[in-house]
Amino acid sequence: MRIVILGAGPAGLYLAYLIKRRRADIDVTVIEQNPADATFGFGVVFSDRALEFLRESDKETYAAIVPHMESWSDIAIIHRGERVVIDGVGFAAIGRLRLLRLLQLRALSVGVAPVYCRMVRKLDELGRADLIVGADGVNSLVRRTHEQDFGATTHLLTNRFAWFGTGKRFETLTQTFVETELGAFNAHHYRYTPDLSTFIVEVDQATFARVGFAQMGETETRSLCERIFAQTLDGRPLISNNSIWRQFPIVHSKRWSVRNNVLIGDALHTAHFSIGSGTRLAMEDAIALDEALARDPEDIGMALAAYETARRPVLEKLLAGANGSARWYEHFAAHMQLAPIDFAMSYVTRSGRVDIDRLRNLSPRFVEKLERHRSGFSDGRSGG
Repeated sequence: MRIVILGAGPAGLYLAYLIKRRRADIDVTVIEQNPADATFGFGVVFSDRALEFLRESDKETYAAIVPHMESWSDIAIIHRGERVVIDGVGFAAIGRLRLLRLLQLRALSVGVAPVYCRMVRKLDELGRADLIVGADGVNSLVRRTHEQDFGATTHLLTNRFAWFGTGKRFETLTQTFVETELGAFNAHHYRYTPDLSTFIVEVDQATFARVGFAQMGETETRSLCERIFAQTLDGRPLISNNSIWRQFPIVHSKRWSVRNNVLIGDALHTAHFSIGSGTRLAMEDAIALDEALARDPEDIGMALAAYETARRPVLEKLLAGANGSARWYEHFAAHMQLAPIDFAMSYVTRSGRVDIDRLRNLSPRFVEKLERHRSGFSDGRSGG
């Protein structure tokens, strides 16, 4: 059997490793258009216990990744200069390039050496293959080639975001919201090594137009963002890495496979970066596809149908939460009219998956502060 995987991101690398680990006789080819060390962005953030799915099924990979992660048990919202801590909402992060290198080593450990710097323009170039896996991201060639058959759609959110890094260490994942004469700004920031942090700057459509960001170069954009968030950064500079303004794409596919072509990860779906689950979902897609192939090794069509049947209900539920979060961010400037503690409550319930009863167990200190505020007995102190 010959399997060709387009894309050597986390989804493609991990799937190649799983398949080859299970059956050494399968010919697994991974093709990537970029160099092995090419990646935009800085850190990858995972929601709390996001890698627990690896602990039992793949202890070796779990053990390889976890020591390189930074973790914390609370998050913080800064609004109108007030810091509100939401306890019990943990996250962990790792450098994007570090994660890629670890997964590259896992693939190499079972004999898979990805082919880098190869641009595939047509699927015919791949030659004979029993299975073609599109793990090639948002602009997937596999999905675009069979777009109508997949029932695939892509639409862009209106907010813009630019992905920076900084040498300022942040102790926890924090969202800093700033109202200026230019408009509303938001920064998502968290450390991914002991001394480096991701710093994503987000603006709504009105602010983007008012500032004239479309006419600015990367250096000018970075300088302005440094001024807007000078207090948050303690005057430290931002670090660029292809830090251009982007609009988040919502990718959806009605069908997950077409004949012997199948999609995983961002090629199949996207989950808004605000929930910290995109990489986890991609790796879980790889696990589900490998398990389906293991159950029906002689019938690819049956295996692909089983993959979708088993995985879709779980995924759709998670994506509904991600889309709810994305909608909240599209209107974050309007939400900023709320008082800091009410704003934090709006934020933490944005996905529709968390209500006050769940928060009582998850974040008791935050709920206590919220209820004091709403009862008119706020002590006036910042959260935490």
